[in-house]
Amino acid sequence: MDQDLVVLVDDDGNACGTADRVAVHGPDTPLHYAFSCHLVDENGRLLITRRALGKKTWPGVWTNSFCGHPRPGETAENALHRYSRRELGVDVDDVRPILPDFRYRAVDAGGVVENEICPVFLARPLGHVEPNPDEVMECAWASVDDIWAIAHRTPWLLSPWFVEQVHALGPAADAYPRRAAL
Repeated sequence: MDQDLVVLVDDDGNACGTADRVAVHGPDTPLHYAFSCHLVDENGRLLITRRALGKKTWPGVWTNSFCGHPRPGETAENALHRYSRRELGVDVDDVRPILPDFRYRAVDAGGVVENEICPVFLARPLGHVEPNPDEVMECAWASVDDIWAIAHRTPWLLSPWFVEQVHALGPAADAYPRRAAL
């Protein structure tokens, strides 16, 4: 496998270089391209995952289904398919953007910065999720209403990017289920 690189971007989202994925996240993380994905099952439940304790950023924190970084020349959607298999052991279908212009910056308790242009996608899993323990320590299918309630009442229980995504998507009872109907 080639070196695992992320695409660095300028403030306008234009590619301006690359960096090693593992080494790029630190106290001065440059802006780079990423993606987030929300998996919704046939019952309309959203998969949330708890990040493995060995993760460099936000270890042990509950978040959206999975996230990742496209490599140079790779589309976010192709990276999404690669990461769904690597992190959750499942292929996905019906991939669609729900927050194409999402961008955030957050600092974890250890001082590591996430600084990403990070479009958010919705997808449907094809089969059963089998998490990679190096990436995900546990996962749960939950109603959108329950997750939205957590994000609004106790946001410290979730990753900051997931909380921001929930706020950007709007009320669970209205906006999200219509978008999530697969």
